[in-house]
Amino acid sequence: MTIAVTGGTGFVGQAVLDQMEQRGIAARALARTVPSDRQGVEWVAGNLGDTAALGRLVEGVDAVLHIAGLTNTPDPAEFTAANVSGTSAVIDAAKRAGLKRFVFVSSLSAREPALSAYGASKAQAEELVSGSGLDWTIVRPPAVYGPRDRDMFELFKSAHFGFVPLPPGGATSMIHVDDLARLLIALLPSSPRVRGKLFEPDDGRTGGWSYGDMAAAIGDAVGRWVFAPSLPAPLLRAAAGIDRVLRGDKAKLTADRVGYMCHPNWVVRSDRAVPADVWTPSVKTTTGLKSTAEWYRQQGWL
Repeated sequence: MTIAVTGGTGFVGQAVLDQMEQRGIAARALARTVPSDRQGVEWVAGNLGDTAALGRLVEGVDAVLHIAGLTNTPDPAEFTAANVSGTSAVIDAAKRAGLKRFVFVSSLSAREPALSAYGASKAQAEELVSGSGLDWTIVRPPAVYGPRDRDMFELFKSAHFGFVPLPPGGATSMIHVDDLARLLIALLPSSPRVRGKLFEPDDGRTGGWSYGDMAAAIGDAVGRWVFAPSLPAPLLRAAAGIDRVLRGDKAKLTADRVGYMCHPNWVVRSDRAVPADVWTPSVKTTTGLKSTAEWYRQQGWL
């Protein structure tokens, strides 16, 4: 089996390539800049707008795992170009190559597309995938954490100083990146159990994590008691403006993110659970958070 992977240099993509290597699965991955420190992968230089590169990516493979996507930008219009047009281009390449199996990594934010440009772009991409005529499966991960992640790292860094500002009260599901990677690989072979299905995986915690419990668990992972106040949306929007001033295009808190952060329910739906005979989570979140914090320390991030 040879798998075409987009987003192989990203947070989730690297975890997937790690596990493919461990299992002896051949990977061909697209990258703007081919990394020099990862062996065992057939790299294709290019991006989602490069038709020729996409053609080389999917030629002769058994399935496409489309992970690449834009998750954060100060310009919401860029979400459409990356997540909608990019997905359309990968679908077109798969069709031209006569390829059928297509696994797409979306986002739980697609469930509420009116709340953010990011969520709207993922919802539009899902429509393209489900209407493509391919043998597709869509995965909507909740909050993903683990080694290499820079988004959830913001919470770890804040907890290290004993203060974790939270959005208005609500709850979210979580999943370790290694569990998500195992799921994506498990979905690559086509079967009636997964074909044409949309899944919302998590760590197995019924009801998800309240924002307060999540902050406390991250605090425990870094060895700190944390003060975690719930902030109103106007204050978060003001904070997003300050982050833009301080970090420019590298700002992590954007107005678009505030839009979906303030939604009270990002808990996965039980009727969209992955069949247990296909995949079950194996990383307990409290354990995974501690090992992630340790990885950050080893890298000098904390």
